[in-house]
Amino acid sequence: MFTGIVEATGEVLAVTDDEGGRRIRVGTPFSDLAHGQSISISGACLTVEDYTDGEWAEFFLARETLAKTFFDTLEVGDRVNLERAMPADGRFDGHIVQGHVDATAEVADIEQEGEDWTFSFSLPEHQRDYLVEKGSITVDGISLTVAARYEDRFDVAIIPTTYDETTLSEKSAGDPVHLEVDVVAKYVEQLC
Repeated sequence: MFTGIVEATGEVLAVTDDEGGRRIRVGTPFSDLAHGQSISISGACLTVEDYTDGEWAEFFLARETLAKTFFDTLEVGDRVNLERAMPADGRFDGHIVQGHVDATAEVADIEQEGEDWTFSFSLPEHQRDYLVEKGSITVDGISLTVAARYEDRFDVAIIPTTYDETTLSEKSAGDPVHLEVDVVAKYVEQLC
């Protein structure tokens, strides 16, 4: 369980493909890592397999993960958003984020408005029922509020802190992103 409040960004230090999937090594500032720990990597919950505290962590990406994410295109030098799992006795600042990528989408447009930005993202058809204006959405592991929802895209307003402290500052139109819709909407759909 995560909150969508990105703690840091990390650089992809190594990528190794094998017949079972892909292994990545990501630079992390975290000094309290443990084997088996869950970390959100740009919105995907991954398990620490190896690490050196305060330097890097290694993760295995199974075929299922590669099929549902843009991680099959990750390269050495790419940056990713990092968030450790939420502690049971910790603050809950964002929204309920599972680290389960529902879809990949693309950056449709970016407009700077004074010190803020408006990011537009494509909205895959099979995710459209789960988004409402002023509702929660997770983009690359970042808890955001839907500012406007259209038939095939949605907008979010980005403040300078979010822009500066996440990988959004490195995104351009056409770049892929991970989406995780609000899990509450999925439960409501199933109950109804």
